[in-house]
Formats: sequence, C-alpha cells, structure tokens
Amino acid sequence: MADFTVDLDRIDFIGTGLTRPECVLATADGSLYCSDWSGAGGVMKIAADGTQTLYEAKSDDGFQVRPNGIALLGDGSFLLAHLGDTGGVFRLARDGTLSPYLTEVDGTALPPTNFAMADHRGRVWVTVSTRLEPRARAYRADVADGFIVLADGGGARIVADGIGYTNECQVHPSGEWLYCNETFARRLSRFPLSEDGSLGPRETVTEFGGGAFPDGMVFDEEGAVWVTAVVANQVIRVAPDGSQQIIVSDSDPEHVAAAEAAFQAGEMGRPHLDKIASVKLRNISSLAFGGTDRRTCYLGCLLGDRIARFESPVRGVEPAHWGVV
Repeated sequence: MADFTVDLDRIDFIGTGLTRPECVLATADGSLYCSDWSGAGGVMKIAADGTQTLYEAKSDDGFQVRPNGIALLGDGSFLLAHLGDTGGVFRLARDGTLSPYLTEVDGTALPPTNFAMADHRGRVWVTVSTRLEPRARAYRADVADGFIVLADGGGARIVADGIGYTNECQVHPSGEWLYCNETFARRLSRFPLSEDGSLGPRETVTEFGGGAFPDGMVFDEEGAVWVTAVVANQVIRVAPDGSQQIIVSDSDPEHVAAAEAAFQAGEMGRPHLDKIASVKLRNISSLAFGGTDRRTCYLGCLLGDRIARFESPVRGVEPAHWGVV
C-alpha cells in the first residue's frame, strides 16, 4: 500500500450524541459498538442503518462504570475496562446487569484499568497504564510502571510489567506475538507469546516522534499495524519492518508544540489531552476495520460525540468478535 493518505474531506461520521466514545469495535453485520460514559456508563451500539441502542449498566448503589477499552464476547456481553478510581474489569450483559469480572490480580486490587480484549482463543488481555495516582503523574518518559494481565483457564496473572504507560494491546495474527502501545514511552512494542500465554522479553517495533503518543491499534491483512496517536491527532500505519506512514493527520502545530514542550519538561497533564485544536477530528484514540469487506476504518475519540470513518485500500484482520451479533 504505497503513499496512501486520507484527506480530511474524505472522512465522514456516523452516530450522534455519543459520550466519550474512546473505544470502537465493528462486527460483520455492520454494527459498531463504542464505550459510553452517559448515565451509569455502558456501551452504545450503532446498527448498520444508524439506529442507536445504549446498553447502560444498572446501578442500585450509584456506582458509575467508566469504560475505556471494551471487549465483545461470544455471548454478546461486554467486558468494560473501568477507568474509575477503583479500577477493574466488569462484565455488562445487554439487559444492563453489571458484574465484576476481574478486580484484583496477584492479590492486589487493580488500579484504574485501561483496556480489555478477547483473542481468538478466548483468552482475555487487560492493560493497566500506571500504578500512580492520579494517572497524569505517569505522563512522563521516565515512568514505566504499567503492566499486562492475562486471564485464561489458568486464572489471572501479570505477564508483563515495567511498561511505559500501557495502552491497547493485540495478539498478532500469527499468534506468535503480543503487540502493545506504550503511550508515554512513545513506542510500539511486542512480546514473544508462548503457548501457555507467557510473554518473552519486550522488543521495540518502532518509536514515535514529537507530539505522537500511541493509543489504539489494529492489524491489517498485509501485516501492518494501524496506530492512533493522541495529541498529534493522527493515524499512523507501521509496516512489519517498523517504517511509518501517516495515513490521517488533523494536527495543530501550536498545540502539538506546546504539548511536546510540556512533555519534555515533565509537566504534561490532562489539559494536553482534553483540549484539541483541530479541523475535524476530536483527539482520535482507537480504530476498527468494518463494513462487509473490512475496508472501512472507524475511529473512536476522546472528545467527540460521533465516530469518524473512511475507506481503506487494505482490509483489516478479522477480530475474534467479528461474527457476534
């Protein structure tokens, strides 16, 4: 896929009134699912015809789940990585029933939890970005206390630690690697993945430049990884050899320069993520390939109320939840 870029005027939107749709998933029937912070929190479904259905958690005690990453399971229920103060992963049924799925690991309560995904073998991978509170204390290059949890038939355990702000992770289509974005280490990493789920030593796939802080990721059928970069507000395609190509960019140079200066000074904070100077996109954070041929790329975001989309010349890899309805 040589020299493919997407102009902003080729991007349109689907959905209305969404509340922090940070994570987006797509399925074979044309549906989208995104995290939603309205009310007690939950998941918004956007059907192929545009109809929206909110699966909101039922809460009798006032608890609000704040889903960041979401996973769609084979029975149609969801796993929600809870970004609230207590952290953990919760299971949400479509009738609104909310139950704990994973709240501690190795005898310690999970901190605010970033991401959860289910792979083709039914294993669940969970990421925690940092143990520091508030989390903004870890918006630094010299902090690396994030970790990855694997939950499978053998229970839940930490399989990788000492990560520079763990964000989304994905199992490589070959099944031989687990890829992970380290947001404030500003690199895409991978770990050799053994049959028992254990991970080998971390390897760097690529490092990102000024203002580009990797967040979401998805694989295409050519073996490349598509990465969203918050602050820079870009989609970057990383080839198997680590080379990078900017597919989409909606950056404001002054905003990016200010955020980069704060990062270099160790003074980066929430305002650098919660404010964006852009033409069209509202701090894009995740990706999903959908449509009948998985050539439509959908973009979750931190600050918008819609899902952006554009057409790609290359197909995305079929996710484990592709056939779920």
